Amino acid sequence: MKVVVLTGPESTGKSWLAAALQEQFGGLRVDEYVRWFIEQNPRDTCLGDIPEIARGQLQWEDQARAQQPPLLILDTHLLSNILWSQTLFGDCPAWLEPELLSRHYDLHLLLSPEQIDWTDDGQRCQPQLSERRAFFDATRSWLQLHQQPLLIIQGDWLERRRQACAAVAELLGG
Repeated sequence: MKVVVLTGPESTGKSWLAAALQEQFGGLRVDEYVRWFIEQNPRDTCLGDIPEIARGQLQWEDQARAQQPPLLILDTHLLSNILWSQTLFGDCPAWLEPELLSRHYDLHLLLSPEQIDWTDDGQRCQPQLSERRAFFDATRSWLQLHQQPLLIIQGDWLERRRQACAAVAELLGG
């Protein structure tokens, strides 16, 4: 099983690319638990919600891993929970990082906020490019610090899809 994670700032095409990769290569896709959580809890999210959101994301991921698909595509993983918790609340539950580091991921596709317009979908909160750049930089720094395999995806929508599909094709051996 190969595990690919789409990560980076909001409104950069992660969900769209996850669906495109599944369409192109098959496999299983795991969506963002936090989106479901917010729909079920229409209020401001707080630091106390982070453990439940993280456990929900892990449960969805673990259910998909148990099926042993040849390709597992994660629209996000715990790194987003960690960085959003730090960004929004200045703190993060200590267990998230060790839990994330205990798992194997074959490739992180880190999506750049450049060349893509921010779209308000009712759940997003970083309309300023500078905010999304800071989130991108924090994501890249964490992945590099922990020597996680990563490829930066950038360009317009067509170029992002081309880069992501080429990377996954290479990961899958051709």
